Amino acid sequence: MSKIEKVFTKQGHTALIAYITTGYPSIDATLKAVPVLAENGCDIIELGIPFSDPLADGVTIQNASYRALQNGITTNICLELAGVLRKKVDTPLVFMSYYNPIYHYGIDKFCKACSISGIDGLIIPDLPPEEGVEIEESSSNNGIDLIYLLAPTSNNERIKLGAEHSRGFIYLVSVTGVTGARSFLPSGLEDFINRVRKTTEKPLCVGFGISTPEQAAQVGRLADGVIVGSRIVQLLESNDSFFRIGNFISELRHALDS
Repeated sequence: MSKIEKVFTKQGHTALIAYITTGYPSIDATLKAVPVLAENGCDIIELGIPFSDPLADGVTIQNASYRALQNGITTNICLELAGVLRKKVDTPLVFMSYYNPIYHYGIDKFCKACSISGIDGLIIPDLPPEEGVEIEESSSNNGIDLIYLLAPTSNNERIKLGAEHSRGFIYLVSVTGVTGARSFLPSGLEDFINRVRKTTEKPLCVGFGISTPEQAAQVGRLADGVIVGSRIVQLLESNDSFFRIGNFISELRHALDS
């Protein structure tokens, strides 16, 4: 059983998954933010590898990715920071990356480097399962869970394919669109989750648009995990960012546990 899979073995526990963009607004901020996320109740932490064309991301994460690239953040630096963070926290770490940086780095070389750095999983939004054979094999050989995304528009065949090939958990996109904080959750989310539940017993985690404890609690009643990103990235801009992030994560954790 992988480190990510173990998160979902706690009876009655809904996983809280947080996302930050690596190197935004600085390397120091990343090194400080991850322990704060872990200490305040995150079960899994996503580290975004900045990319110039983040097609699945909304304005907040697009801007963070752009700023990180301007700061000189590269895939190699992300791997180095992951290695440093692995010594600071025991929480499972997942890279969120688009396929281009991984392909450019070299798929097998990248997966081996991830394993050495202590990365437990990979999320690649623009990689469909039909084209993931090479990276599935390499990630599996290096003890890394490859996590696929499913959208509300996924038909039954695509749901079955994504569920069969995902390891660790399945990432359910709550909306047809991009990441970003939203004031309400889509009305068809419960039906979407139930459709996927009929196909698989693997853990289902929902992301895109969750930005308040109330929304987290609502989703937590339906899914095995809740993913929050844009709101955390926004908080990193504040002067007291780590204090505010700690409080925010604690509020999310309390909402899920209630």
